[in-house]
Amino acid sequence: MGDDSEWMKLPTDQKCEHKVWKARLNGYEEALKLFQRIEDEKSPEWGKYLGLIKKFVTDSNAVAQLKGLEAALAYVENAHVAGKTTGEVVSGVVSKVFNQPKARAKELGTDICLIYIEIEKADVVQEELVKGLDNKNPKIVVACVETIRKALCEFGSKIITLKPIVKVLPKLFESREKAVRDEAKLLAVEIYKWIRDALRPPLQNINSVQLKELEEEWVKLPASAPKQSRFLRSQQDLKAKFEQQQAAGGDEVDGDDEECAQQVDPYELLEAVEILSKVPKDFYEKIEAKKWQERKEALEALESLTKNLKLENGDYGDLVRALKKVIGKDANVMLVTLAAKCLAGLASGLRKKFGTYASHVVPTILEKFKEKKPQVVQALQEAIDAVFLTTSLQNLSEDILAVMDNKNPSIKQQASLFLARSFCHCTPSTLPKSLLKPFCAAFLKQVNDSAPEVRDAAFEALGTAMKVVGEKAVNPFLTDLDKLKLDKIKECADKVELVGGKKVVAEKEKSTSKAQPPVEVPAKPASAPPKKAPAAKPAGPPKKAKPVAAVSAKGKKTSEVKEIVETELSLEVCEEKSAAVLPASCMQMLDSANWKERLASMEEFQRAVEQMDKSEMPCQALVRMLAKKPGWKETNFQVMQMKLHIVGLIAQKGNFSKTSALVVLDGLVDKVGDIKCGVKAKEALTAIGEACSLPWTAEQVVSLAFAQKNPKNQAEALNWLANAMKEFGFSGINVKGFINNVKTALGATNPAVRTAAIALLGVMYLYMGPPLRMFFEDEKPALLAQIDSEFEKMQGQSPPASIRGFSKKGAEDEGEEIEEQEDEGGSGDFMDLLPRTDISEKVTSEMVSKIGDKNWKIRKEGLEEVTAIISEAKFIQPNVGELPMALKGRLNDSNKILVQQTLSILQQIATAMGPALKQHVKNLGIPIITVLGDSKANVRAAALTTLNAWVEQTGMKEWLEGEDLSEELKKENPFLRQEVLAWLAEKLPTLRVVSPDLMFCVPYLYACLEDRNGDVRKKAQDALPTFMMHLSYEKMLKATGKLKPASKDQVVAMLEKARAVMPAKPAGPAKAGPAKAAPSAPPPKASPVSKHLSSQNVLGKKAPVKTSAKDEEDKSGPIFIMIPSGKEQRIKEEKALKVLKWNFLTPRDEYVEQLKNQMSTCLAKWLQDELFHFDFQHHVKAISAMIEHMEDEKEATISCLDLILKWFTLRFFDTNTSVLMKALEYLKLLFSMLSRENYHLNEFEASSFIPYLILKVGEPKDVVRKDVRAILTMLCKVYPASKVFTFLMEGTKSKNSKQRAECLEELGCLIESYGMNVCQPTPAKSLKEIAIHIGDRDTSVRNAALNTVVVVYNVCGDQVFKLIGNLSEKDMSMLEERIKRSAKKTPAAPARQVEERAQRAQPGNSNASLMRKPPPPDEVPNKLNQARAQNAHVEQSPPSITKEFQLDLDMIENDHTRVSELPDLVQHKLDELLEPVMIPEPKMRAVSPQFDDLHNSTASTINFVISQVASGDINASIQALAQLFSMESLAREASMGVLKDLMHGLITLMLDARVEDIEDGQQLIRSVNLLVVRVLEKSDQTNILSALLVLLQDSLISTAGSPKFSELVMKCLWRMIRFLPETIGTINLDRILLDVHNFMKVFPKEKLKQLKSDVPHRTLKTLLHTLCRLTGAKILDHMSMIENKNESELESHLRRVVKHSSNLSGTKSDRGTEKGAIRTDEKMSKAKVSDILSEIFKKIGSKENTKEGLTELYEYKQKYSDADLEPFLRNTSQFFQSYVERGLRMIESEREGKGRTQPSNPVIPQHTTDYVSGSSSVPLNANGEELKPAVYYERLKILRQRHGLENNTKDDDRPPLTSLLSKPSVASSTDMLHSKLTQLKESREHYHQEQSHSHSPSRSSSPATNLDDLKKRLERIKSNRQ
Repeated sequence: MGDDSEWMKLPTDQKCEHKVWKARLNGYEEALKLFQRIEDEKSPEWGKYLGLIKKFVTDSNAVAQLKGLEAALAYVENAHVAGKTTGEVVSGVVSKVFNQPKARAKELGTDICLIYIEIEKADVVQEELVKGLDNKNPKIVVACVETIRKALCEFGSKIITLKPIVKVLPKLFESREKAVRDEAKLLAVEIYKWIRDALRPPLQNINSVQLKELEEEWVKLPASAPKQSRFLRSQQDLKAKFEQQQAAGGDEVDGDDEECAQQVDPYELLEAVEILSKVPKDFYEKIEAKKWQERKEALEALESLTKNLKLENGDYGDLVRALKKVIGKDANVMLVTLAAKCLAGLASGLRKKFGTYASHVVPTILEKFKEKKPQVVQALQEAIDAVFLTTSLQNLSEDILAVMDNKNPSIKQQASLFLARSFCHCTPSTLPKSLLKPFCAAFLKQVNDSAPEVRDAAFEALGTAMKVVGEKAVNPFLTDLDKLKLDKIKECADKVELVGGKKVVAEKEKSTSKAQPPVEVPAKPASAPPKKAPAAKPAGPPKKAKPVAAVSAKGKKTSEVKEIVETELSLEVCEEKSAAVLPASCMQMLDSANWKERLASMEEFQRAVEQMDKSEMPCQALVRMLAKKPGWKETNFQVMQMKLHIVGLIAQKGNFSKTSALVVLDGLVDKVGDIKCGVKAKEALTAIGEACSLPWTAEQVVSLAFAQKNPKNQAEALNWLANAMKEFGFSGINVKGFINNVKTALGATNPAVRTAAIALLGVMYLYMGPPLRMFFEDEKPALLAQIDSEFEKMQGQSPPASIRGFSKKGAEDEGEEIEEQEDEGGSGDFMDLLPRTDISEKVTSEMVSKIGDKNWKIRKEGLEEVTAIISEAKFIQPNVGELPMALKGRLNDSNKILVQQTLSILQQIATAMGPALKQHVKNLGIPIITVLGDSKANVRAAALTTLNAWVEQTGMKEWLEGEDLSEELKKENPFLRQEVLAWLAEKLPTLRVVSPDLMFCVPYLYACLEDRNGDVRKKAQDALPTFMMHLSYEKMLKATGKLKPASKDQVVAMLEKARAVMPAKPAGPAKAGPAKAAPSAPPPKASPVSKHLSSQNVLGKKAPVKTSAKDEEDKSGPIFIMIPSGKEQRIKEEKALKVLKWNFLTPRDEYVEQLKNQMSTCLAKWLQDELFHFDFQHHVKAISAMIEHMEDEKEATISCLDLILKWFTLRFFDTNTSVLMKALEYLKLLFSMLSRENYHLNEFEASSFIPYLILKVGEPKDVVRKDVRAILTMLCKVYPASKVFTFLMEGTKSKNSKQRAECLEELGCLIESYGMNVCQPTPAKSLKEIAIHIGDRDTSVRNAALNTVVVVYNVCGDQVFKLIGNLSEKDMSMLEERIKRSAKKTPAAPARQVEERAQRAQPGNSNASLMRKPPPPDEVPNKLNQARAQNAHVEQSPPSITKEFQLDLDMIENDHTRVSELPDLVQHKLDELLEPVMIPEPKMRAVSPQFDDLHNSTASTINFVISQVASGDINASIQALAQLFSMESLAREASMGVLKDLMHGLITLMLDARVEDIEDGQQLIRSVNLLVVRVLEKSDQTNILSALLVLLQDSLISTAGSPKFSELVMKCLWRMIRFLPETIGTINLDRILLDVHNFMKVFPKEKLKQLKSDVPHRTLKTLLHTLCRLTGAKILDHMSMIENKNESELESHLRRVVKHSSNLSGTKSDRGTEKGAIRTDEKMSKAKVSDILSEIFKKIGSKENTKEGLTELYEYKQKYSDADLEPFLRNTSQFFQSYVERGLRMIESEREGKGRTQPSNPVIPQHTTDYVSGSSSVPLNANGEELKPAVYYERLKILRQRHGLENNTKDDDRPPLTSLLSKPSVASSTDMLHSKLTQLKESREHYHQEQSHSHSPSRSSSPATNLDDLKKRLERIKSNRQ
């Protein structure tokens, strides 16, 4: 017992290791309880047992082992770290548990294995179980098989890899133990459920009895596919779905699983067999033997080897060549059949690896189809079908098309049948239009063939193609067929069964689901053809196109031109047709001897043609009439010009055919060099080019020109062609034809012809690039130098966009083809047009044998011969005979000089062959990569240069397809590996799409990451991010599963690093090709997200990948999904610690994963993909979508709010500014929406968001901090300020000084707005913590802390010193100093809080604190509340126009009946309304005494004034600015940037709601208003105009900005426009036009029109029109600063304005100017007078245009003094009549007063408009200006008169209201202020006369001119008040 008590005291983990079994048993029991109790899967407790779990399961004592297994199971189930123990524990289970007699032990062992699979360790578990199958103990084998079966049954074939299991299955069937065989049988049945017939081939060699038993069992299985019933931890979403299905009845079939079952390929389950070493040694001798029996023996031996279903990769080149020779040349058909079978076996056994040899054997097989014997034909068919599956139709197209014209009908028939069978394997994406077009052209010939079997085969092939790609895609190629043949094709299409026996719909579904590269995505399954088909419709050649336009693999990229075919008409018919449409006189005078009659005839002819309808115009007849005698021999140039003009008209307006063109072209070419008629002739040629296509027209013109001897015509014809190429683009031009003509021209004796030819070459060079020069290398050096200099001029220029012809339509139709060619060089299209030489005949067998000779000198000779052949040919066809195989052998030559020579030949071939080189990539390109492994650096460098030369021609697609590249990386050659990886790292980032086969390279890439060679490791690390950008992080992470644990950890860490630096995919090519004709193509219908993106003009970013219609539908639905109580459930889980609490320093992967899982149920799938994409551009796109949907999905947004906020906290840790700015923009909108909805954040939402937001307040960028502070302000509306205070206090503890400073500033703002109650936990505690920062090392933190304490002082006075506790002497003195300074500036603290906050904010951030809106009134504490309460009572109201007064006035004015309520009006103290008048004086003069004193020293004055600008007192600041801008020389120094910031600040201040709360707020706004006017007048006019344009642009872009802001900026611009006539001389127009250009780039005309308001558009138009009016056509010379002005929308606009300015009539009314008189003709009819007056009175009657109407009426009366207004006034009320008379009087007095003073109103409307809350607002006059108190006084007088309350005041005594209602005009601020004061004072004196209160001194009617007078008047007003 003593021993027992000893171990009883030990801790649990030590008990588990004790040597006494009872101790261990006890330890296991305790451990089991402990494991079940620990809730946190990441608890450190788990780590203690990490090394012990294996001992739990391998315990030597059976009883203890049983308990140990239970504990181990609990551990694996709950511990986060359990995965690390997988290998050792499962190995222990296999060896020590599965051999136990107790069933319970085995059961627990199986459970442990399954739970490991559940925690994502399936690979390791499976590996250990498969190892267990080799154990000698049958019990262990049986248990392992049973566990594997159980795992497969529960987890399915996606998680359990079947290949290694199927591999060992036959061995299990051979076991001597019946139990093992029985268990193997059950396992085979289980596997069959998942993969069906794919299991048959691997089991074909087992015992026939066993196979029969299996067959019987398999038949019994249900037809439906099995479903996964147990799920990995990462598959919880699938689990939920499965449980729902079970609950619903479980009948639903999961489509994914069914598809999975179909996807298993038996080939993948087979082991590859190596046969090359087993080929008989004498095979190659025997195959060449003369006796056919020997050859047969050799082939039979080979056939038995090729019967293996899967072959090991190797070099089969010699074998294939031998078989090819037998097929091609052996006379014995039996041997041909055998060789064909061997070839079929090789192709099906090697699959894609055979692709290298495909292009060598296909031509031979096709040629051999001439054999008639069925068994030969069948064997050849099987061979060619097997070969097709190893390559693509694209690669074989050249060879197939070559035999389609063969004389032998059998070959044609079999080629067509082969294509028909091949098409069955194609999808719309693998059978593009470019490939289908040349095939269809060939089939169209065959459907008319004399041999019926050829016709039938062609019909079958066309029918199959129609079935695959749809009728619409094929029909354009079949326009020449009659209905009978079309019906036959359709009949064949109906009979066709595509691969797998599925109809086309299913095929499309399948093709959608397959992982095709996303170049093209087929459409939704429907009977309609796939997505691309509709695009083909306009592209096809209607009626009669040339069907065999292109026979190359791609088909030429020329857009199909609609060709009108016309038969040639006789002259009589032409005359008859012409007579029907032309006047008789015209017909008679056509051939008159008198030239004047002929001219008159031509004029009639032209008029008739202009009026003719297109369909009725007989083009051929008309042009034949023109060609009628004298025709083109016309001697009078006027008649000739008319004739040529008419030809152009007919070509433009009619259906002009080539037949018609041929009638006139000769004549036109003859006149093209004529001095007088040449221009018209060229115009006519261009019109014919548009009608009949430029390639055809140009060919005719040049051949006609060079058939003549007139050098002038030749030169001008070439000049016309050069210009036409630029206008039409280069599409379809026959380069070969032109080059011959150009060569003729270059040799001409006339210099003009030579010059024109060289100029034409220059234009061709723009489109073709350097290859063009190759044609002229034989020219004389002098001529070549001229050509080169012309080419140099063109270098770097891009070809102009085509503006004529059909290229626009073509671009749209050929879009997909351009996309296919995206990897090719830009000149790829034109390379196809170059004439190429077939050198295959020159590559003789002698030359090939030379290249392969044993003597290196002879090999060298052979290579030199090849070089000579290629140099001579310049451009070669892809068919080069046996050359590729011969050159391939030389790439591994032992003589390195020959290797380098071969590489230079391959480089030469790349340039000579062009894009067709693609078909040689596999057999000749990949061997170049092998040379990169050479030990000599110069050989490697040569190989790399050659490789890049090839890639330039072929693109990367072919190189990455198949396993060839991975096979190269597999070779453990450090040189090869580092070169290949460096090459891939360079090329992959440039690609948009890569083949999924790139995945084959990943295992070898991982091996390279751990290579012994440091350079290889380095290059592998560099290549890692480029692989990841195409394959995705997830796939690459999954691929690490097969690595050893140590390697895996290392590689995963590298993947994480690579993920951070992964490059974004490049943008897609513009869909216009070189002609850049895309603008005409209609844009695809964008999803909401893409719409938003396009509005942001995201250039250079990822091009939107083509999505299927289905995806677009998905994006159109709601993006958030409402889940009832979803948020509550999440909060419960977080409380119960079931999920991780959202609390971290930097977000770990598990947090991101958790959020992703939580969001998956609440978001649309596409949005989730965007939100968790690794590329930041997708995040921006997602946020844009969320902004767009916010208003529509408010409730759903609120239901997911906790998740949304958490996601944004993750974005705060991103380094990308554009994402951060977009996130902050969204958050601002979100919180303002929450505020409107009266939503309050709960604690979980706040605590998981606010701390991370506060991190961002310390961001170095001002713009970010500003947004964050704005969000913090909004937060206080949805979350208690006192709680925000606590978070901010935490923020002050940060190490980031900027964050501390900003948090302290924010605390000050909270205390200022909400009082001391906001301080948590108590004011004393929080103040002590704040005060600590007064001693901070950082100045900004100290200042912020001091400012915050000063705010507290302003709220609670001296009590602050008690609250802050003990401070050091230094800190205390700083604080006291700061308090003193603040006391001087703000004597009335509570009333001036906003100004103090302005003082506290740093100068650069002043707007941030002013942007805040005040809190709701009920939360504002003490003094401020009292002040507001007082304001509510009119009797005690401060001087301002109150809302109450305004509402009453409006009500009474509209309702004439309520007389009884009128006495209330008299209660108001009108003198108080006029009070604001006394305030402006101190605003303008506070600084002036010092200013005057310092005036003698300019520098000190300026310094003083500038120091005042930075003052905390806003009044002093405004005044200092006013003084700065009153000195013109100083004001003009202000730069554009400074002015922009200043205007932004001033306008923002005017729009700030809190200004109204300040005492004298209205006066402050007026002062700012005056300052704005002064800035506009005095600044450098260029800078201020520029600043306003940029400000307008920014305000329109910003979604969060106030529309009022833009409105005020535009008002400033209008004012500047009015100044323009005086200031135009001082303005730098080039800069202004550059700013307008930039504005129009951001806001093109269409986008500008889409804005809610049309004012920005009108403003811009007015500015440009005014500039044009003032400068005329010279404005176009001021565009020097604009790059690419031809592309500028501005230039075209200005040209339009300048062009039409001369047509503008002078009768337009100038309503915007000072004298807006209506200019009409002196003699107006009475009706017109009546109309004008009606219009004017209508305006007077409308609220908006009253002022304008009165002005027009006044001017009308001035002009027509005798006009009678009586009829118009007769039916109106007395009030209206007196209103009109009074208005006219006011205008009269205003006009008279203008000579003396020009009172100026500020340009910006008074601020009261924006800030009177409630439904009504202060009325404005016609100019949008606030009506002043005097106007109210006037209105009141009118009301009093109407109700008999007014004493008889004469109209003459009324104060003139001119300046109050006049438009703003230029005046000095002193005059302006004075005029206002005068008016207000006069109004007030009238009132005082009534009250007999005051004795005002007599006032002068003319205004005073100096400020002293003004001061006296103000003093008087003050004394009156007292």
